[in-house]
Amino acid sequence: MDELQRHLFQLKFRIAFLESRGQAFEDLFSRIMGHAFAGDFQAVRPYGNKGDLKCDGYRVSDKTVFQCYAPKTTKLDKLQTKVDEDFNGAVAHWGLRMERWTFVHNDDDGLPADAVQQLIDLGNANPSVSLDQMSYPEIFDITMSLAAPQLEDLFGPAPTQRTLAQLDFEALRPVVMLIQRIDPDENPSLAAPSASKLKANDLSDDAAELLRQGRRRERLVEDFFNQFPNPDFGEEIAQGFRDRYQDLKQQGHSADHTFMELQHFAGGMSGTPQHQAAVLAVMSYFFERCDIFEDYVEAEADT
Repeated sequence: MDELQRHLFQLKFRIAFLESRGQAFEDLFSRIMGHAFAGDFQAVRPYGNKGDLKCDGYRVSDKTVFQCYAPKTTKLDKLQTKVDEDFNGAVAHWGLRMERWTFVHNDDDGLPADAVQQLIDLGNANPSVSLDQMSYPEIFDITMSLAAPQLEDLFGPAPTQRTLAQLDFEALRPVVMLIQRIDPDENPSLAAPSASKLKANDLSDDAAELLRQGRRRERLVEDFFNQFPNPDFGEEIAQGFRDRYQDLKQQGHSADHTFMELQHFAGGMSGTPQHQAAVLAVMSYFFERCDIFEDYVEAEADT
């Protein structure tokens, strides 16, 4: 796995982890743990009126019962009720089969202080069971320790730097054709942003690195538009990107979510590695040359 693949997988993981809710989050966690602890971790599914016996996954080697929690919105009273019910239910159902109980959540800001104290108090009241929690940092480390084929099973194929270097017009053509938009502005602004543009946007290091990687074949995109029979085609594509970016911005999406949505707009990142490499090249070209994401403003930087 080279640097391009690593950054792409990290970004895909971050989006999937932070935006999955309910059963989708539990499924993602189970698949990651199944790869990381093959033959040791066992996914648990509800069955009939018995449910899942307050267990979303079980690791045999250390007798750990995992409980996942990823609601659309976190409310302290409901969170604390769930912790109590799930932990006490697991104690009742699993008994001596449980030596560890791990609360798995996707709240990137961490649990409220009251919930942390609750876990400590439950642990003190049940000294035979070790309580802890898992969130982004722990699951990120587990995920990125996986081999490339396992990551591809989780998040789909990813282009290598070699794939990007071998990009040609045939790979690029269907990508730019997919993102054609109409009604360009009469006076578009296509000035290249400053080198500090990345700093003006709250993009993760992984998204920034993907854009840098795409710049390796940025000239190919420029040559494509220069040679295209319709001289206005590049501007039509640029306007499409601007409009889509503004829509996403108004919807209040995070910078990384917006980045991934623009990748889908450019042709998607679920096709062949060659196709994904072409998308990255197009993304980099329009990031540098049109109004997607915010330009660096010197006056703001000095305040």
